[in-house]
Amino acid sequence: MFDFEKLTVYIKIKELNKEILFFLKLNKNIDPFLKNQLKRASISIVINIAEGSGRFTKPDKKNFYIIARGSTYECVSILDIIKDEKYIFEDEFLKFYKKFEEISKMLLGLIHSQAKQF
Repeated sequence: MFDFEKLTVYIKIKELNKEILFFLKLNKNIDPFLKNQLKRASISIVINIAEGSGRFTKPDKKNFYIIARGSTYECVSILDIIKDEKYIFEDEFLKFYKKFEEISKMLLGLIHSQAKQF
């Protein structure tokens, strides 16, 4: 088993990623650019957590977790645009929002855990 597979944040974002991909498959009318961006950003979170866990130094690990957190913010902003375009209901948006917020907080914890100790 790889180290990243043991991380709760990895397990949670992997499940959320499945939900996002399913949502995008069901909603054919969403602008293709937005669909592609949301798909890429969601997958980026998963991949950067995995890649960061495989790095040897704390600064390297931290950098990948920061990138993953940035992609988390990107997902929320894209979903907000999709909501403005009326392709997602408020309750479904809030469900995704809360899950991404939890992921963001967990990533922040990982980022802080990689701080240099003197």
